[in-house]
Amino acid sequence: MAITYYKRLRMELDLDEPIGPIALPDPFTWIAWDESLLALHADVKYRSFRGEIDAYVFPCLGDRYGCQRLMREIRRKPGFLPGATWLIAGPDGCVGTVQGVLDHGPIGAIQNLGVVPEHRGKGLGRALARGALAGFQGAGLRRAYLEVTAENRSALMLYRSLGFRKARTLYKAVDG
Repeated sequence: MAITYYKRLRMELDLDEPIGPIALPDPFTWIAWDESLLALHADVKYRSFRGEIDAYVFPCLGDRYGCQRLMREIRRKPGFLPGATWLIAGPDGCVGTVQGVLDHGPIGAIQNLGVVPEHRGKGLGRALARGALAGFQGAGLRRAYLEVTAENRSALMLYRSLGFRKARTLYKAVDG
């Protein structure tokens, strides 16, 4: 079986400036973390990542049950930050998700920011990232990071526009 290596970038950002209010375009609204929403986060994650490059790099993202397991794992982390974990809802249901955790450092880690394909290009990904960053600031954190697959050009452009800079290059080996 062949192994494919995917280039991933760890990107970091200093949280020196206050994030400030984060407006969503009409008709979208914020939904704050609640335990009852775990399955909904998993569903939005699945719909956002299935068929995308990250579902090849992390096969659980391309599988509905894999996304449910991943959400349960994120929630069980000792550093899970409810204030950095958001859904965005539209008229037809939830269309965006992000989770935030406190990692060693202490540093905030953005986990699995996703927007369903039919709602991309509306500023929702930027809003989710900023929502997570504001949650990190609210928890007293001064730095944040995320990892992104280098082939995901639109995500890279978004994160760079928010001030994230490459800190490290990683390679993820994937079977098959």
